[in-house]
Amino acid sequence: MRVSVFGLGYVGCVTATCLAKMGHKVVGVDVNADKVMMVTDAVPPVVEPGLGELLAEVMREKRLSATTSSEEAVRETDLSLVCVGTPGRANGQLDVAAVERVGKEIGHALIGRTEPYTVVLRSTVLPGTTERVLIPSLLAGGEGKLLSPLRVAVNPEFMREGCSLRDFTGPAFTLVGCDDPETAALLRSLYAGVAAPFVHTTPRTAEMVKYVANAFHALKVCFANEIGDVCTALGVDAQEVMRIFLMDRKLNVSEAYLRPGFAFGGSCLPKDLRALQYAARSADVWAPLLSTILPSNEAQIRRAIEAVLATRKRRVGVVGLSFKPGTDDLRESPTVALVEALIGKGCEVKVLDRNVSLARLVGANRRYIEEEIPHIASLMCEDLKTLLDHAEVLVIGNTSEEAALAVAAAGPNHLVVDLTRGTAQQPSREGVGF
Repeated sequence: MRVSVFGLGYVGCVTATCLAKMGHKVVGVDVNADKVMMVTDAVPPVVEPGLGELLAEVMREKRLSATTSSEEAVRETDLSLVCVGTPGRANGQLDVAAVERVGKEIGHALIGRTEPYTVVLRSTVLPGTTERVLIPSLLAGGEGKLLSPLRVAVNPEFMREGCSLRDFTGPAFTLVGCDDPETAALLRSLYAGVAAPFVHTTPRTAEMVKYVANAFHALKVCFANEIGDVCTALGVDAQEVMRIFLMDRKLNVSEAYLRPGFAFGGSCLPKDLRALQYAARSADVWAPLLSTILPSNEAQIRRAIEAVLATRKRRVGVVGLSFKPGTDDLRESPTVALVEALIGKGCEVKVLDRNVSLARLVGANRRYIEEEIPHIASLMCEDLKTLLDHAEVLVIGNTSEEAALAVAAAGPNHLVVDLTRGTAQQPSREGVGF
């Protein structure tokens, strides 16, 4: 394919060189004449192991050229990858001026062209940037004179400095966000030489995945460091702790607990988090990340309360009272906290949870009900019909089978507040908590 890459910084130079190595004819574009000269001389404008040798190879084979002219680059290609920088301002807001500028340049260069052209945004941008910035810029640059069909897609990169060549050729997946299958097929052909699953999604989802990945990577670094601090203060070998921790690929390093849903609860997670925070404080260790977990969890409960109250309905039916499906444990259940708050706001609440049978409860569970929520018996329903007959608002609290039945049976007179965010209607997964 004939490809132009706009921006010859880290991402652009690596992308252009690797695509050329895969056999594509590539034109690199940059406003900085020094960068263009360096690439022309087969000298990488960035430091990256192996890039110099690879750049020299593709330049010898005349698979890659460089220019400062957008007009020339668009004229000689059928697809442009936008790899310009999107630096952050002091308040965190992205500066997308370069994306806007390049979009206008490409749009202007397309005036008079009749063949289809594809523009792919590879820069890291927040959801909606393609729609709000790139597409309007392309159209503005075209001055209303564009004749060729214009395809637009998002293709985030997931390359790490220091091993970007390996990451380019063997990523976890190749992610493309676009609204039509033809554009997706074109990008699939572009990356045919990449050994990775091809994932086609919407532009906004593709834009967001990059931020989710980077935020999670940063979270893992901070979590490991804080655990290391606490371990050291308690006289424990942090490296050995994490070595054993990482051996668990079922829960610790896995998909478990990484599906959006409702808050966690139960007899273990809240208690153990408090104990770990207490140990850290007692050892004069500041663990800001660990200390924000419970407040973040409580914020999810507040959001749920606000969502129900926002319906302005008084009669509420809640499906699922225990802290997760498949158990009768109500200790620190977020749904119990929700129910208590709604009752306090004057709502008439009924609850359906077949696992919570007051007659069968014993020990700590029974004690918890008698001491904390003694009025729970008056809230419980025996069947789904009774709950639906009562409810104006149906609150789905977990992913149990009865939750799925309740969603299916809800009528047009029911407002549904699904705290599972849709998972109640899907095959069951591991619940949150222990």
